[in-house]
Amino acid sequence: MPSRDYLSGKRIIIFGFGRQGRALARWLPTIGAEVVVTDSRGAKELGIRRSQYPGARFFLRGHPEEVLIGAKAICVSGGVPLDLPIFELARKRNIPFTNDAQLFIERCPAPVIGITGSAGKTTTAALVTKILKAAGYRVWLGGNIGNPLVEDLAKITKNDVVVMELSSFQLELMSNSPQVAALLNLTPNHLDRHGTLERYAAAKANIIRFQTQTDVAVLGWDDSGSRAMEQLVRGELSAFSAYDLVPDGAFLLGNRVFVAGSASYDSTPHVVCPRDEIPLRGDHNVANVLAACAISGSMGLAIDRPGVMPEAMREAIRAFRPVEHRLETVRRIAGVTYVNDSIATAPERLIAALQSYDEPLILLIGGADKDLPWEVALQLALAKARHVIVFGKEGEKQVLTKVLKLLSLMTVRDDQVSRTQTLEEAVHRASEVAQDGDVVLLSPGGTSYDAYADFAERGDHFRQLVSAL
Repeated sequence: MPSRDYLSGKRIIIFGFGRQGRALARWLPTIGAEVVVTDSRGAKELGIRRSQYPGARFFLRGHPEEVLIGAKAICVSGGVPLDLPIFELARKRNIPFTNDAQLFIERCPAPVIGITGSAGKTTTAALVTKILKAAGYRVWLGGNIGNPLVEDLAKITKNDVVVMELSSFQLELMSNSPQVAALLNLTPNHLDRHGTLERYAAAKANIIRFQTQTDVAVLGWDDSGSRAMEQLVRGELSAFSAYDLVPDGAFLLGNRVFVAGSASYDSTPHVVCPRDEIPLRGDHNVANVLAACAISGSMGLAIDRPGVMPEAMREAIRAFRPVEHRLETVRRIAGVTYVNDSIATAPERLIAALQSYDEPLILLIGGADKDLPWEVALQLALAKARHVIVFGKEGEKQVLTKVLKLLSLMTVRDDQVSRTQTLEEAVHRASEVAQDGDVVLLSPGGTSYDAYADFAERGDHFRQLVSAL
């Protein structure tokens, strides 16, 4: 008979009722926990009926102090800031904080591969999943990528493998680490939430911080922020690099991808594939492929399973296609290619997108700003794009406001920049100025929260607008 879960009979408070909160509200009662839900929005805004969650008690449109009565733990959804006044009160009462990712890893019977980074998490996690499936494993993909996974615990076995994408918001609260932990890169991001780069880096470091000597850390060797985490590694270290011949992991030599060391099934260097067989644009996606090879190859070392053969890596890489909203070709009209890169919610992501194209660009940027530096991205945009269209409204936290201020300090042709209020206006303006051979690139550089629920909703709207042209 399975042992009783330590949360059974305990009152658990769920803060934030998005995808993660809803999964918890369905799962927690199955282990005998009492559920209380609180959100700043109302039921109509959330699009829910309370009857969908029998047994749960709801406090909506705010977080009253009484929500903490009898609380034994607080589960915080990723989008909920940790500086709410109610949380300070909870800390004074010594109520522990956790989240769906931590609760899942604590209970997961299968080995877990965790992947984080400022960029590339989703593509890498998706490719690792494809590689492991090609190698014959039964794989569960989830976490920040869309599926919280806690509801799948009853179906996961010890012979499976779990791949989790983990965000800084999730990691900030976690005090355990997966058996295989990958930190792809570390560049300024989410400073509007974390405040400083140091706090952001500390949150990301939690993916490695609690590993044991039998675990594996995979680091992006070409990124100084990721490489600096070597000091935290307790177990085996694997790496990936487009420039250095790392002894353990994956690297690019000439025009070929290699795996070596623990990432190689027999420890010797093996060719995975030529670079030109990678069906994804951009150097950043070459790095994602190298990361996926290092992660999937090193997995065997951490969990005592057979190493992944280069053939499985090659098969998955060749068949892989861009994850939606990531340099996703939407349509070609009259010689003009429209590309959806709505995932570009920071200037660093915009830079990676710009570096992926040699064709003339019509660039669409905008959204909400995350207190990140824009100078380098904007200079590159003006150098590479034939026309830049800035969309959005004025405001202290808007990309439009920051970009217009920076443009006033730069030398810009009168015909090189357009300003629009909405994405719809931006798409129509792009269709007016685009010429045969151009790429219209939505790579906003800002978050979607000024006008959309998330980057996916913004990308979906872009698709609809382009389809209607």
